[in-house]
Amino acid sequence: MAEPEQPEFARERHVLFLEAMASELPADYASQEVNHLTLAYFAVAGLSLLRELDSVNKDQIAKWILSFQVHPKTDNELDNGQFYGFCGSRTTQFPSTNMKDPCHNGSHLASTYSALAILKIVGYDLANIDNKVLLSSMRNLQQPDGSFMPTHIGAETDLRFVYCAAAICSMLKDWTGMDKEKAKQYILSCQSYDGGFGLVPGSESHGGGTFCAVAALCLMGFIQVDLASNLQEPSSIDVRLLLEWCLQRQAADGGFQGRRNKSSDTCYAFWIGGVLKIIGAYRFIDHGALRSFLLYCQSPYGGFTKFLYDQFPDIYHSYYGLAALSLLEEEGLEPLCTELGILSAAL
Repeated sequence: MAEPEQPEFARERHVLFLEAMASELPADYASQEVNHLTLAYFAVAGLSLLRELDSVNKDQIAKWILSFQVHPKTDNELDNGQFYGFCGSRTTQFPSTNMKDPCHNGSHLASTYSALAILKIVGYDLANIDNKVLLSSMRNLQQPDGSFMPTHIGAETDLRFVYCAAAICSMLKDWTGMDKEKAKQYILSCQSYDGGFGLVPGSESHGGGTFCAVAALCLMGFIQVDLASNLQEPSSIDVRLLLEWCLQRQAADGGFQGRRNKSSDTCYAFWIGGVLKIIGAYRFIDHGALRSFLLYCQSPYGGFTKFLYDQFPDIYHSYYGLAALSLLEEEGLEPLCTELGILSAAL
């Protein structure tokens, strides 16, 4: 029996799907309203990869993003320990019943990363942002061990927010917002015995955590751009073990799994593929098998699914499916700055 013909890259369907997502999110996303800026990032960044940014009003998007920025009311508030970044949604701008936050400041590191990334993508000049207030207040979030809380009222600390802080400093071209050496030491403490990185010290190696670790180290200047240098020059991370762990994540179906003994998942084609791209080892994966996996994860409705042969797409996996194909240099897609998650042309 002949194998089914491999599907083609359904560019036009993806454009229509992301244009719809950029216009109005389906009701199923209501529970994620607090992450509205992050969802917007997936839609806008996806359209930029598809070279379809002209289908949205970039000035209107920039104005909308800027409306989420939190500003201190007076200079005296700069020393009150709060973070003055971007809220993630309209509801997080409203007064809260949470007595831990009587000032109603919902600024969040992940939302701030998403906001700045969108602004860069649509061509807004980040020099117009009050970098000094944002970055000086961001230092309030860094902990003694080098990790970051996402908000000033306290929350979990892990590699996701170290990465967000590094990406924010990189996009603003100002590293006064963090202690890079402390952040580096925290990242190194998260490398596991098998070479991958867990989200916190002592936890299981994970594709997302590994990307956050390696991308942050790259942004901070602690990783070289070619594999030979990374292997030959003294490094605090075990690059050989990292390389082995990442290469072992490509499964028989061509996709990448986020952890051992897990199914291949569209997003890890970017998270782990991105790590290999950053350390200069992307050539060692099976490109053809990965492309085939991704094309079979395309939904008939546009966008990408999480797993092979699912029917319904979601905005998260749709963006990372496109990002992974961009790493593969798929025709019709813009090249990506892997470590920042935005177009190379937007830098």
